[in-house]
Amino acid sequence: MTVITELQAARQGTGATNGKDKTSGENDGQKKVQEEFDIDMDAPETERAAVAIQSQFRKFQKKKAGSQS
Repeated sequence: MTVITELQAARQGTGATNGKDKTSGENDGQKKVQEEFDIDMDAPETERAAVAIQSQFRKFQKKKAGSQS
C-alpha cells in the first residue's frame, strides 16, 4: 500500500466529509466533536507521507502559477 493510499484510507476511516453527502438539516443542533489522532510524528512513514504531500502541493502551486502568467 502506498503512502498516499494509506493516508486516503485513514481519512476515509475518520468519517470526514466534504459536506456534499449529508441531507439538509441532518446535522443541525449537533456539536462538532474534534477528533484526536495518535500519530507518531517521529515515525519514518509519517515523514515520508509529509514529504509526498508537500511535493504534490509544490507541483500544484507551480502549475497554478504557470497558468496565471
